[in-house]
Amino acid sequence: MSLFRTLQQEQDGNHQIHCSRERSRAAQKIIQEYLMPFVEREKYQISRSCKLHPDNNLYRDQEQHKSHININEWQCGYCKKIFYEEKNLDQHFDNRHSNLLNLNQSQCLADLCGALHCDTEINSGLKKSKCNPAAAARNKHLCESLADCCFPVNKGPAASRLHEFFLHQFCDAHSCTGSRKPFSRGRRKKTNVFYIIASILLLMLLLLYYLYIYLYQRGMNKGTQVLRRISQTGRKKKPS
Repeated sequence: MSLFRTLQQEQDGNHQIHCSRERSRAAQKIIQEYLMPFVEREKYQISRSCKLHPDNNLYRDQEQHKSHININEWQCGYCKKIFYEEKNLDQHFDNRHSNLLNLNQSQCLADLCGALHCDTEINSGLKKSKCNPAAAARNKHLCESLADCCFPVNKGPAASRLHEFFLHQFCDAHSCTGSRKPFSRGRRKKTNVFYIIASILLLMLLLLYYLYIYLYQRGMNKGTQVLRRISQTGRKKKPS
């Protein structure tokens, strides 16, 4: 049975779920940012049998029923209850809405964290721990199995290209030599909201500046014309 997910039958007949939400969330983020943009570019449809398929995420529906209203306000999409922190909402899901999880068809994405380098995402900026050759070999085997299942090379050119991409993006970094880094092919480019707002404000300031210059020059031209008329009128009325 997997390290992060076990289902234990309790005496009252309920199932207790052990699947790390944090690691499942990290795995989902990695899939969305480091894999799906390339899959979408190839217009490739991932099979439901692939563990990376969005519908196979045990917590997908609950994650979609989260609303981050502001920095200290999270709302449950099922019952509209408000929480100050995301972890409290997660606990609420466990206590009140675990019956909505599809345990028969969904899987724990945390089980794939070894292959997807979740620790790199979760502990970004922290000192890297010492590499374990046996663990690296296991994770590489799991990673290559995902590549074979999700992108079979016999399913056409797009699948073959994505198979090769997946090996380079995820699997090659499972080595203690340190010669390859995970996510070497890049990630989904994020839109910087601050940059967009700053650009709009700068554009508005430029428009106002040029409008001011235009009106200023127009006013100067009108003033010059008035002075010319006055000067000409004065010359005509000189005393004899």
